Amino acid sequence: MADDESTRETLYVPDRFEMLRDVGEGTLKTLVIAVDSSLHLLDDRFEDLQAAGRGGLMILRGDPGTGKSTFLDTVGLFRDGVTTVHISNDTDVAQALQTLPSTDVPRIVVIEGREALLDVSQAALEAFMHSINGFVRSPSGRSTLVVWPTNTDALAEALANLGKQIGGSALLGVGDSIVHFDGPPRPQYIRIGELTVAALNDSASLLALGVTNDRAEELAAQADSVGDFLALLRGELRKNGARVKKLLQVEQPRVWVVVIAGNDPEGDVAAVTRGEQSHADVPRLMSSTGANIVAELKEEPDTLGILGTVLDARVMHVEQIAALAIARQFGNEKLRALMKMEGLSTARDKKAVERVRSSELGVLLGGGKLGVKRRGKKAGGSTTTAFAGLAKIAQTNDGLLNRAIADALVEAGLADAYELEKELSGPVKYFSDIAVRQGDDLIRIEVMWRLKTGRAQISNYVLSKLGNYAKAVGLL
Repeated sequence: MADDESTRETLYVPDRFEMLRDVGEGTLKTLVIAVDSSLHLLDDRFEDLQAAGRGGLMILRGDPGTGKSTFLDTVGLFRDGVTTVHISNDTDVAQALQTLPSTDVPRIVVIEGREALLDVSQAALEAFMHSINGFVRSPSGRSTLVVWPTNTDALAEALANLGKQIGGSALLGVGDSIVHFDGPPRPQYIRIGELTVAALNDSASLLALGVTNDRAEELAAQADSVGDFLALLRGELRKNGARVKKLLQVEQPRVWVVVIAGNDPEGDVAAVTRGEQSHADVPRLMSSTGANIVAELKEEPDTLGILGTVLDARVMHVEQIAALAIARQFGNEKLRALMKMEGLSTARDKKAVERVRSSELGVLLGGGKLGVKRRGKKAGGSTTTAFAGLAKIAQTNDGLLNRAIADALVEAGLADAYELEKELSGPVKYFSDIAVRQGDDLIRIEVMWRLKTGRAQISNYVLSKLGNYAKAVGLL
């Protein structure tokens, strides 16, 4: 079963690259923006090293948070063949350089954890510089650019002076001995924030987490660096979530919408959700319908986005063939009588439990993830005709069908217990179709029964439900 925290969205917005080294190259490519001016400087330096047949040293001066580590670690994303390795602050520089194998491709060696003068003694600086000078002149170092990042002028100048004394321009290159790194320009901060949030938070947008573009621009104007901006953004997102959670002190439910329709609109559901957990994508929902609810919610889109995230709002599809099996196997006497009146079979269906477990609802309740959809054979005419009867019943007696679904979830081991039409405590009364219990966790399920539906109708339904929840807890 799903637990109350592991399957909820967990906000992850790091402001230091060291926290991103393990996310994988594919993810990095989606969130790192090239700093072209600095890349061109590296191009020139490597061309010079190749012509000289030896390596060199670059002193990279940049303030904390400008993205020096990000830049150095991701050069290989923008320049084929370039590799980056690190010498950590607890490793002897001379020994580490001696163990590096020779290479014919451009290599960057980053001296880590020694960015300020207080971190390194004068004697150690001289020893490091001699080690670096000897290494870049050796066969193993001829294609290597050793980069020493610094965040103080004092250390940068001390390194430059030592480099001139020990290796001169052969070590430091011609031109300026100190390369200044300012990071990405301020106009790119918001884009970087959007990419970072989306890549590390299941494709979530800033708006879905309660930050409008205007607010993002205000934060960018306050930031001294891209790292500062990401830290401010993380604080804003946490503050937004805390504001909603404070209103939900009595109950913090999870709100899932289940779409069941005779045209099996799996693709339309996928179009308004994101990620393997089928999270509701509020911006997509709002752009998919022009219904009146959108005009009302556009006045406070950030509030709706926060609510959707805090309430773990998801949208999923259950196939009509599964709905029919559930009704036949778990329908009570009242439902079975109505089914007979519509000419539907009421023969028990032993596959009902299997079908509910393999449905999107069942997979997610079981703590699983939705994989890539494989388009199967569409339900035949007899199934669609039979489902039309269920859809007709749902128009006036959807509670009977919802009860059958709830009983199926319990029988399948996906829920411990349930309540129908459960009230949500708050300033405005609101009742959920089904509230299922998994241990101490409560998941409120809204079931959208339709003969036929599409993206616009689904979006309108989901937004209306989220709007109702927002009003119930006093957010709208």
